[in-house]
Amino acid sequence: MNTSIYVRVSTGDQTTDSQEHELRNYCARRGWSDLQIYSDQISGAKFNRPGLDTLMAAVRAGKVERVVVFKLDRLGRSLPHLALILDELQRHAVALIATTQGIDTSHSNPVGRLQLNVLMAVAEFEREIIRERVNAGLAAARARGVKLGRRAGHNRTPGDVKALKARGLGVRAIARELKIPVSSAWALLRADPEAKAA
Repeated sequence: MNTSIYVRVSTGDQTTDSQEHELRNYCARRGWSDLQIYSDQISGAKFNRPGLDTLMAAVRAGKVERVVVFKLDRLGRSLPHLALILDELQRHAVALIATTQGIDTSHSNPVGRLQLNVLMAVAEFEREIIRERVNAGLAAARARGVKLGRRAGHNRTPGDVKALKARGLGVRAIARELKIPVSSAWALLRADPEAKAA
């Protein structure tokens, strides 16, 4: 089990050197020598971050004892995203240390556990607010008569398929002719027993 350092900068013009230097020194002072470095040069708003994805895979594999970051905003792109990461770290008994913010969620640190619980509670509150806004928006749209849900991709009928089937076209050719997916052509064919039998 190693100590994993995660560093991130937002653009390729920036460097992670200062973060990494600070975190290596911090780990040396704590006596943690088995270090694994993960880094990303990408905006925190991006969903896919190769360095973070590799780190979390190592966490799930049970190879990480603790994750050390410069600040929490280097790790999560938003409070709910950070809460998901914290939850996963907690489920795998992995501590999170943010060196410049005095955060340490190790089991031996009751203040860090309190900070973790507060972060999780705030993130859950934010998720609930977002959920309420979405539901209120949907209700308002319904009240205005907006039809919600997925729109049909076409307005073809079983009769359209029947006519082309009568000309000797196969299902794929019918789909091309009607400019619809093959699966839709099959569904329309099955909806018309006469066309199906033809």
